[in-house]
Amino acid sequence: MATPTTTPTTSSEPMSTEEIRDWLLGRVAFYLQRPAEEIDSTVKLAEYGLDSLYALTLCGDIEDEFDIPVVPTLAWDHPTVDAIAELVHQQVAELHQGDAADQTDQADPR
Repeated sequence: MATPTTTPTTSSEPMSTEEIRDWLLGRVAFYLQRPAEEIDSTVKLAEYGLDSLYALTLCGDIEDEFDIPVVPTLAWDHPTVDAIAELVHQQVAELHQGDAADQTDQADPR
């Protein structure tokens, strides 16, 4: 099974919630072997039959793609693609703000 390509996360701005949602839909569709267009981002992943193995794999994919820590219960705590996208966007934005503050501090050490 080939892994779909992902959107690079090397830009200066974090991905939008919509971009993260699209990326997540692609991952979920890949695991379920269905077209992403058939996945409703408001439906609980368990209703699509996403099992615990794929839920954990999704956690690892999110950690790798966005460089953020993810708890193994993510898919149960945030059961829809929309809920996960919101959480990931929030964490990435916080990380990005922290990085920007660190760069400002390094540029202007007082």
